[in-house]
Order: sequence, then structure tokens, then C-alpha cells
Amino acid sequence: MVNYWKEDIETMPREELEKLQLKRAKGMIKRAYDKIKPLHERYSEAGLTPDDLKELDDLAKFPLTHKDDLRDNYPFGLWAGKKEDAIRVHASSGTTGKPIVCGYNKHDVYDVFAEVNARSLVACGLTENDVIQNAYGYGLFTGGLGIHYGGEMMGATVIPISGGNTDRQLMLMQDFGSTAITCTPSYMIYLAEEIVNRGIDPDKIKLKVGIHGAEPWSEKMRAKIEDLMPGMNAIDIYGLTEIIGPGVSVNCDINRYEGLHVWEDHFLPEVLDPDNDYERVAPGERGEIVFSTLTREVSPLPRYRAKDISRLNYEKCKCGRTHARHDKITGRTDDMLIIHGVNVFPSQIESVLMNFEELSGYYQILIDREKLGSLDRIKVKIELTEEHFSDKIKDLEAFTEKVADKLHSTLLIHAHVELVAPGTIPRSVGKAKRVVDLRGDKI
Repeated sequence: MVNYWKEDIETMPREELEKLQLKRAKGMIKRAYDKIKPLHERYSEAGLTPDDLKELDDLAKFPLTHKDDLRDNYPFGLWAGKKEDAIRVHASSGTTGKPIVCGYNKHDVYDVFAEVNARSLVACGLTENDVIQNAYGYGLFTGGLGIHYGGEMMGATVIPISGGNTDRQLMLMQDFGSTAITCTPSYMIYLAEEIVNRGIDPDKIKLKVGIHGAEPWSEKMRAKIEDLMPGMNAIDIYGLTEIIGPGVSVNCDINRYEGLHVWEDHFLPEVLDPDNDYERVAPGERGEIVFSTLTREVSPLPRYRAKDISRLNYEKCKCGRTHARHDKITGRTDDMLIIHGVNVFPSQIESVLMNFEELSGYYQILIDREKLGSLDRIKVKIELTEEHFSDKIKDLEAFTEKVADKLHSTLLIHAHVELVAPGTIPRSVGKAKRVVDLRGDKI
């Protein structure tokens, strides 16, 4: 292995790790205060200077940063230095307006981005002998290049195939003997189904690890992927452009059901209560996760709201790592749907649907209302498997009612369920579009 089981760092005693975090947090706050005008002004308005960070808990005194801070200062106004300092720019896709832009200098690319991805791949059980088929998108999206540099740094062979082109994905998977694949979980299900549909000899598929992220996915979806791909472990990797990209946290292969290891020497996590003035919650309690970029130089972000919901576990993992783990992301504070006064997350709906073997795993949630002032309506379009697709109306009606009843008992709201034929829901090689808002100017 090319030096990417970082045992001295990854198994560091908690007391030593927190000393390192404090040292690096002081440097992060000083960079933000000295070099980023909007953050300098915000800290000054709060009566804070870098000298106020004396202990790690003092970080909670400093204001949170938000996605709007990046949007409002587009493109380079939240950088700690000149744009000429950067050797690379990445940007999140976003759904409206300008993208979120972050810069990377040589330190950020090699000592942080590549390094945490190399660690992550090793934590997944990969070695320099593996062949990684990297089906994340390249370009402004961080996924492809993050995994690419990490794979090369830890000595593996990387196939930079990028997303899409399923025919070529399946051909090279067989011809190159890929032992690992990186892609979204929804695309992995599609690839697995295509392997079966095309009658590909299972002996020609050498995949032992699938590393999936870029969209929330449930344990039920993990089980479905592993059922479709016998012999392949489905691993969750997490990240966001604002913090660095993929490699912020990852499952380990030894204990993949017990959370994702956060590389805490680079990214300091907190969990806050969005309903209580963003106060820190007690260890083990669920809330919105916040990250501080302890080592990033061009785009440092102290206490950045990820808007993802999780909780932290500080117990030492069975693999020996001591860094905190966060639970699988269960939803986001900004994709929460409020239907008839009830908070609903797409991940809750998915967890219900994955319990039915008759369903393929493809679904869409449609939100509508008849007119201004009327109640929102929720419809869930769900795709049946080929095996269970039937034109017997009575059978479909009974099953539809069964699914609707289960959704109601879980969500405490009524959802209209529409079963559709196999292949009806659009496939995606990137992030699956789960929620479609049809309200428009009726809102």
C-alpha cells in the first residue's frame, strides 16, 4: 500500500486530535479574518477577533457561514487571496442562479483534496492493486477529479470514464477487470439491472467495491445494490464542493453500517439544532451538520452549514479509527417538504418503498396544488419491476393501496400512489431528480 493507511493520524487519541484541531482552527479563523472582507466585517460586528479562539469550544462563538454567502460574493469574493493563487476552480451545479465557486491552490489540491480521497479509498478496502472505474462526472463537478487524484495518490489504476455511456461502462468493466466503481447509487442500480438484462456473465464482473455518493441514499438502497451485485460491498462517500468535494467522510469496509468516518484533522464537524438558534446538540443527537475547513487555504469556510441532517458518534470504530463518524445522511433541511403541516423528507419515502420487492427502486415525488391558497398534494410515482409488472387491474389496485397505507403510517399524511411500468421513470447518470415541484405560480 502506498502509505495511505495513515495510522498515526487516523487512530490518534482524541486529546491529541483536538489539540491539532485547535491549532488548525486558529489558522483558519485568522485566514478568514485577515483575508476575507465579508467575514472580517461579520466577526468585527460580533466583537470577535482571532484572539477569541482560545479553546476548541470557543469556535461556537463565531458566526455560521451559509451558501448565500458564496452566492452573494460570486465569484471570488469569499476567497482568502487573489484568484491568481488558485491552480484550480470547482463549482457546484446548483439548480438556480450562479454556481457556488471554490478555489484550490497546490496545497488544497494535493495535501487536502487528493489526500483525503486517497485515505477514503483505502478505508473502503482498496489497495494499489485495484482498478477503479471512476464514473463520476469530470469538469466543474468535484466528484470525478477528487476520486481520480485520490486513486492515483494511493497507487491504484484509475479509469477516468466519467458519467454516462452505459454501453462503454459495461464493456470496459469487463475488458479492464474493474475491481471498484464510483458513481451515484441510483446509477449503480441501473448498471446492475443492465448487467442482468443483457445477460452478461457474472464471472466477467470483478467488482468488489462500489463507492456511491452525490445523493442521499438509504440502507434499503444499499441492500438492493448488494443484492443485485453479489460479492460487491456498497460504500457511502460524502462531500460537498464548499468543503472540498468527495472525501469529507466515508464508510470503512470493516464497519460500513455504523457511520462515515470524518477526516477530522481537515474538517471539524458540529451538529446544531436549527430549531433552537443553532445551538450545539448533545453528542449522539440528530441535527444539521456543520463543517469547518481546518486546512483549506484558498476557500476557507469556518462553520459552514451543510444543511444535511445527521448525528455524530465519537466512539472508536472497530477498524481502529478514532475520528468521529456521522450517520448516513437522512435528509436536508432545505429539501424538507411540509405537507399539511407535517415535515416529510424524500429519504423517509424511499425507506418505505425499498421494503417492497415488487418495486424497482425508481420513484419520483410530485408536489402540486389546485390553486393559490389550496392545500399541497403529494403524489409518488413508483416503478414496478419487470417480474411483478401485471396488467391485472385488481392486483395493481390492491398493491397500490398497500403501498399508500404504508406511506401513510410512516409519514402521517396521505399520498396518492401511482404505479408505472418498468423503464418509465427517467434514469440519471448523475444525481437522481427525486422531487418535482409542479406548483409554479400557484404557490
